Amino acid sequence: MAVVTTEQTPALTHVRQDGTAAMVDVSAKPETTREATATGTVSTTADVMKLLGAGGLPKGDALAVARIAGIMGAKKTPDLIPLCHPLPISKATVDFELEETAVRVFATVKTRGPTGVEMEALTAVSVAALNVYDMIKAVDKHAVISDIHVLAKSGGKSGDWTLQQTPAEGNLA
Repeated sequence: MAVVTTEQTPALTHVRQDGTAAMVDVSAKPETTREATATGTVSTTADVMKLLGAGGLPKGDALAVARIAGIMGAKKTPDLIPLCHPLPISKATVDFELEETAVRVFATVKTRGPTGVEMEALTAVSVAALNVYDMIKAVDKHAVISDIHVLAKSGGKSGDWTLQQTPAEGNLA
């Protein structure tokens, strides 16, 4: 029995009809101000979080290093993600929320261009989280990086949206 649906399945934008990869042509798209915010989590122990908060880790100030690394990651996204367009990033921030047994990483990236900055925000979070892990691994080799995802985006043809539930809750808006 055939399933009939009234909604059209969106096509993958980076795949040609023959199945090969392609960079999307954004030359006809209008430049708009675009911004994206992403987050991720580095889970560790309460003892490590105390060291992190007090700046007492063997490698030094982990959050300062991770912040700079995350910003650099956003700027290097097209070098890491093959089909990403190089964009003139006008803003990149990386911030941290310290919890009892985890560090939440937040990155916001902004540009004025023909395509969005979700990948740059995700890269910034990922690189910052990797650097937190690198800075704490001497005292916790079992730290876990998880839950990296986009929280919000604005600008462009598809407009603005904000995540209504976390991916763990299984329903993205």
